[in-house]
Amino acid sequence: MEQVLEAVDRRSACGKRDYAMLLLLATYGLRACEVAALTLDDIDWRNERLKIRDRKAGNSTTYPLSTIVGAAIVDYLKNGRPSTTHREVFMRCSAPLAPIGHAAVISRAGHFIRKAGISVPRAGSHVLRHSCVQRLLNAHFSLKQIADYVGHQNASSTQIYGKIAVEQLREVALGDGEDVL
Repeated sequence: MEQVLEAVDRRSACGKRDYAMLLLLATYGLRACEVAALTLDDIDWRNERLKIRDRKAGNSTTYPLSTIVGAAIVDYLKNGRPSTTHREVFMRCSAPLAPIGHAAVISRAGHFIRKAGISVPRAGSHVLRHSCVQRLLNAHFSLKQIADYVGHQNASSTQIYGKIAVEQLREVALGDGEDVL
């Protein structure tokens, strides 16, 4: 994830936007459509909360607003977002002035994954969702906790996101005192 974030040039308006979007995708495991639909009203700055409305499972989720994510959004809002009456947070960088769509969120994530030199079968925003789930699995959260976090109705939907934890499997396979071949 660090390599992907480092690939973003945050000096430009588009870079500020892309960096904030990537942080939302990776930190909260959001879907591209959830990032694209995020509005100014969904961010409660006073209480440091981020609300994700109308999730795929039909529910809403409120997260604590990460300091890093909040700072990236503020940087974009103050120094990158064009002046507009649209309530959506993220705007297109080129004409016509309009909120960014979910396909663009997927595309931008894929661009930076490839730019970082990361080889995956289908580079896009869902890779960052998988990465978020994997980090939670590695931190020993339960599938139920992870399902709640990423907005799944049940934990069985979350199982497909968990990639093989290679280091944990290696420890099990090696046992005590055995060497890696």
